[in-house]
Amino acid sequence: MERFRTTFTLIDNSHPQRRRTVRTEEALAAVQRSIEEDPEESIRHRAQELDLCPSTLWKILRKNLGLRAYKIQLVQELKPNDHQVRRRFVEWAQNEITVVPNFHKQILFSDEAHFWLNGYVNKQNCRIWSKGNPQVYIKTPLHPQKLTVWCALWAGGIIGPYFFKNDGGQNVTVNGDRIEP
Repeated sequence: MERFRTTFTLIDNSHPQRRRTVRTEEALAAVQRSIEEDPEESIRHRAQELDLCPSTLWKILRKNLGLRAYKIQLVQELKPNDHQVRRRFVEWAQNEITVVPNFHKQILFSDEAHFWLNGYVNKQNCRIWSKGNPQVYIKTPLHPQKLTVWCALWAGGIIGPYFFKNDGGQNVTVNGDRIEP
């Protein structure tokens, strides 16, 4: 009678507590061992290796093991004289600002995008599973084999885009000689 008063039905809709069939202690231990062996392996590949559903593996990593996915940080390798060259440029720019009244109108903002031809790893697709940030850095060569796309913006409008191919194994340097109107 109480069930009918509260739910307006006599059908027993209560579900027994579901047993965990996949997130077992054995599965947790297997995932933990797998993470210790290779923290950089992808979810998809690790799930196939452990015969687990990717969503189940994700739950084990986050909820049971308390791990988070961290991205690799790409940093440019600095050469010994880079600091001195940058300092000279800043001193020159500060001097020009005080001497030339419309110096800001002569500034050219440019950017370039590189398309690597050597199988460079896209950091967006790479995660490292760890409880704390592992601070993983990968040094990359400054001039790998690539296709370069360059474009610029200044007070007079937009310049480009220009496409530069790798010339016979040598990296292409974007300069005034290569850009023809």
